[in-house]
Amino acid sequence: MTYVVTENCIKCKYMDCVEVCPVDCFYVGENMLVINPDECIDCGVCEPECPAEAILPDSDKRASDWAELNRTYSGQWPNITRKGEPPADAEDWKGKPGKKDLFSPEPG
Repeated sequence: MTYVVTENCIKCKYMDCVEVCPVDCFYVGENMLVINPDECIDCGVCEPECPAEAILPDSDKRASDWAELNRTYSGQWPNITRKGEPPADAEDWKGKPGKKDLFSPEPG
């Protein structure tokens, strides 16, 4: 099992999760983060740290659509090991549904 970043992260990208990850398995895109499932040790410390509630275990039905995206983009985007600044309008996007179409494949 591993953890997956889902659409709640899009346009929020708070990065609190990055600070607590003991194995540095987060990768940064233009408007969201992803987890490399081969590096994640399933410790779960990132899940409660996410203000947008975007991190779910891969066993959660809501994560299934995002598992492959996490795998794909963690192989293309740069690794992130320190919390950065979230977007200025992150709070405006927090909790908004239907952000999947806003996903950017560009690296962060």
